[in-house]
Amino acid sequence: MIVSDDLPLSRADIDRAAHRRTEADVLATALRTSSTRILLVRGGSVGTTPEESIAFRSAAEVAHLPHADAAEPDADWLFLGEDGDGVTYLARRVPEPEPLPLTGGPSDVLVHNRAEAEPAGWTSLRMLGASLDGSEAGLATTAVALDAWHDRHVRCPRCGAATRVQQAGWTRVCVVDGSEHYPRTDPAVIMAVVDDDDRILLGHAAAWAPGRWSTLAGFVESGESLEHAVRREVLEETGVVVGDVSYRGSQPWPFPASLMLGFRAAALSTDVTVDGVELAEARWFSRAELASAVAGGDVVPPGRASIARALVEEWFGGPL
Repeated sequence: MIVSDDLPLSRADIDRAAHRRTEADVLATALRTSSTRILLVRGGSVGTTPEESIAFRSAAEVAHLPHADAAEPDADWLFLGEDGDGVTYLARRVPEPEPLPLTGGPSDVLVHNRAEAEPAGWTSLRMLGASLDGSEAGLATTAVALDAWHDRHVRCPRCGAATRVQQAGWTRVCVVDGSEHYPRTDPAVIMAVVDDDDRILLGHAAAWAPGRWSTLAGFVESGESLEHAVRREVLEETGVVVGDVSYRGSQPWPFPASLMLGFRAAALSTDVTVDGVELAEARWFSRAELASAVAGGDVVPPGRASIARALVEEWFGGPL
C-alpha cells in the first residue's frame, strides 16, 4: 500500500513551528543566528549546487540579493520551520529575471516550460524532487508553494486593494479592509484505474509531448466528494465507468498549488472513448505490454518524483 511517507514530495521531517509565525521578530532573530539555513526559491525552482542538491545558505551569503519588493523587504522571506536540533529554516524569494507571462497557457504548463531553460544554480522541483530526502523535499515543496501563492495574491480578492505579508510569509492582509488571506491548496484526484483482467488505464494528454503516458487525474469540484470526483473524471475523459474507489496516498504538488490525492479505482466497463479535449488517447495496458512499451521507448512513464509513478508501480509490482 502507498502511504504518504513513501512519496518523495510528500514528506516533511521539519517541524513547521506554526506557533512562531506570529512572533514579531521571528525573521530578524533567525537572520541573526549563524546556524539558520536558507534556501533560495523562484518560479517553481530552488537554488542548487553544481551536483544539483539543495544549496542551503547563510544570511550573509544572501544579503546581496535584490528584493522583489523594495518597499516591503520582509515579504521576500518565508519561515519554513525548525528541526530537532533547533536549526531554523527560511526560504528567500528571489525575483525572476523574466516573470512568467500573464496569458498564453495554464500556469502548470508555463512553469514546466520555464523549468526546461533554468540556468546553472537553479533546478526545477519537478526535476529535483526524486533525489531529495524527506526533510529537503518538505522544505522545497513548501517554499515553492508559498512563493507561487505570493506571486498570485498581491491584491485583495474582496476589494482589489494591495495586500501586505504577515506571519513570516504565511498570510497576506488587505491594507484597506483588513481581511486576512491564507495560502490555498486545490485538491485533485489521481487514480490508477484497473479492470477485471488486472490491466491499468493510462492516458496521453493533448498538451503532452509524444510518448508521454500517465494515470488519469482531475480537480475536485465544489461540493463534490473525492470518490465522486474519481468516478466523474474517469467517465468524462474516457467513458469508463468506475465502481469501488480506495484511497492510496497523497502528495503535495506545488505547480502552483495542488494536493494530489491518489486512488485505486475498479473499472466496471472497458470501452474507451477519449474526450478529445484533455485526452488525445487512452488505452489499457497489461504488465507485459507496459514493460515492453517502456523498454522500447514507445511509452514515457510519469516522472519518478510523482505520485502517478508510485500508483503505476504499485500496480506493476515493482520499479518500472
